[in-house]
Amino acid sequence: MDHQGQFGRAALGLGIPDDEISRFTEHLRLSIRLSGGAGGAPVGQFGGLPRLPVGMDWPTAEARALPFIFSVDCAALPRVDGFGLPADGSLLFFLNHEEDHLAAGNGERGYARVVYVPADVDTQVAEKPANSEHVGEQYDVCATLGAGLPPWIVTDDDEDEDEDDLSPFQQQLARDLQRDLPHLDELCALAYDLWPPDDGLASADIGGYADDEVIRSIAEQTLAGREKAGEIVIPVAQWYSQLEREQHRLTSEWVSLARFSLTDEYYYGTFVIRHDDLAAGRLEKALSVTEFSE
Repeated sequence: MDHQGQFGRAALGLGIPDDEISRFTEHLRLSIRLSGGAGGAPVGQFGGLPRLPVGMDWPTAEARALPFIFSVDCAALPRVDGFGLPADGSLLFFLNHEEDHLAAGNGERGYARVVYVPADVDTQVAEKPANSEHVGEQYDVCATLGAGLPPWIVTDDDEDEDEDDLSPFQQQLARDLQRDLPHLDELCALAYDLWPPDDGLASADIGGYADDEVIRSIAEQTLAGREKAGEIVIPVAQWYSQLEREQHRLTSEWVSLARFSLTDEYYYGTFVIRHDDLAAGRLEKALSVTEFSE
């Protein structure tokens, strides 16, 4: 479905100029929310045993099976403008969240895996590995769409947001957008009317904006790596301003592939990927960042 066209027609119907609509849609991203027991046709499976290609071993790290989190049928998911998921086949997500969280500080990335299974590949239900810690309860999930905007977009209706809570760089971004979009409040309200936020607890979100803290971590590593390589020199007094600019730049390059809660309530699993890697099918480039919520 042409969601940008749907939004544009609805906004034009409210009398909003076309140039404002185009500028606003540059910031609008839709995500696919996966929820159990929501009705509708199933698009994926949480827990249980995955369907792996015939002859493929269960993904492991250090000779231990990685816990299977969930899988989705790409052909059954709603298509989202600008989000280059494969048109068919399945995506399977594996993650040892505790080891992934601990290893991140050392730059290790071996405790998470995204497996893409093309539609024309024969599969079978995998056998439970002998050294698997557990197999989660299996349940089907259905999909709905939700609208997402950058956190620095603040409207008059945002009760929980205050521009004073933003950094000076974000405040300038917000002021520039408010200046260029006189109908910003109406555009935000329309987006959330068309694709309302879900007050319920989603099992996972696919697509949309990557988590701020995850992108900030990538930005820190990127700048530190360039400094170490001698490509740039950042004065200490300018570090945070440079970091914010790098984070803002990376936000347009990276997209959330999946973000999901875990059975351990203190952790969230996150997979992010560059837009160009996703569009090219380079799913092995996905980066896992397990977040500790306490």
